[in-house]
Amino acid sequence: MLDPERGPGFRPGPREVAAAGGDGHPFRMAGTTTKLGCGISLRRIDGPGARELYLHCEPPADVVDAGRQADSTYRAMLAVLEAEGGDFSDVVAETAFLRDASADLESVRRARARVLAACGAADHRPALTEIEQPPLNERARLEVSVQAILPAGAALRRTPVVAASACGCAECSRAHGLRIDVGDEIRFHAAGLCGSGDDAYQQTLGMFGRAEILLRNAGLEFRDVVRTWIHLRHMDRDYATFNRARRAFFEARGISPVPASTGIGGGPVSAAHDLCLAVYAVKAGQPVARTVMTSPTLNEASEYGADFVRGLRVTETNKVALWVSGTASIDEHGHSVHRGDFEAQADRMLVNIRALLERQGARYADVVHAITYLKHPTDAERLRERLRAAGFSGFPHALVVAPICRPELLVETEALAVLGRN
Repeated sequence: MLDPERGPGFRPGPREVAAAGGDGHPFRMAGTTTKLGCGISLRRIDGPGARELYLHCEPPADVVDAGRQADSTYRAMLAVLEAEGGDFSDVVAETAFLRDASADLESVRRARARVLAACGAADHRPALTEIEQPPLNERARLEVSVQAILPAGAALRRTPVVAASACGCAECSRAHGLRIDVGDEIRFHAAGLCGSGDDAYQQTLGMFGRAEILLRNAGLEFRDVVRTWIHLRHMDRDYATFNRARRAFFEARGISPVPASTGIGGGPVSAAHDLCLAVYAVKAGQPVARTVMTSPTLNEASEYGADFVRGLRVTETNKVALWVSGTASIDEHGHSVHRGDFEAQADRMLVNIRALLERQGARYADVVHAITYLKHPTDAERLRERLRAAGFSGFPHALVVAPICRPELLVETEALAVLGRN
């Protein structure tokens, strides 16, 4: 077990070596721990410019109240960050998966604020996504994933970025971005971005427009975006309209290649909006090397009107990131396959992910974070069995309930894998 009391000098034992892919490579290390009753999985990347941490946190099994679960979860997270030589000010992106936003959001926020105030981090604002996507762990009122960046060889600076919103709701006033300078490289995270309008088309243009303003205020353009996440409250109703608006936005700005992306069902915490957006962008003095990831098992999503690439390889100062878009049981012609057969759909989804990674010289052991979206929570145990059978494990992994872009699809997974610069 990874013991957070052992601090940043910790070296993995056999279990951590196995989780890291069997080679104990110091660039990528993984482990799990229990702290304050919370289950925390960690993936650590030690690169030339920074230490990057990916964590997923599950609350204590014996606590029912959402506020108390949040209190324990954030205190446990802080303990692990401190053991790695960091603190909450190193967190750059955070996602809170909520079981019932209307019932739990305020108590979760109050608990989070108390914990962060107690450790002197009340003013730090990572890019925060709060989304109603119930965890498959039925006892969990919330689960939390975070990414943190700790300085190593390169100078590291974090700068909050704000932009006025056309919407006057309280949630839009909270949305912002965070610029991170790693040496001469700029990274940018923004989340919780919504757009005004009476329909999905206008709201899509509005939220992409808000992202564009934030990017420019941070010294970037939308063409620097490499990854997007879009949550739709009414997936069946709005997905096609959203796709038309996204295509119009990208074509007007000549975005090529388009980013890797996940478009998935989820409830934005603002009742005034039906869609919300998160983005990640990278810019450097030299143009950032990007390679569109392809697989013989998949066609290009643009062929059926969805403007995202199946995956994007991005060479950063600290690492090579392989952003795998939301991937489901799709074949090389873009057709949904294995309708009504959950196990076969899960297996085909994993085949597609493995093929995308293998063409970049990567494997499941290089994954540092994943999210799997399950349409029917009754399939949870069957999902876990298929993941175990494929060896898709050993890294922080959020398992949540969410509608998927096609009604016949039952499961979808996104992943981030990381390779060393050499």
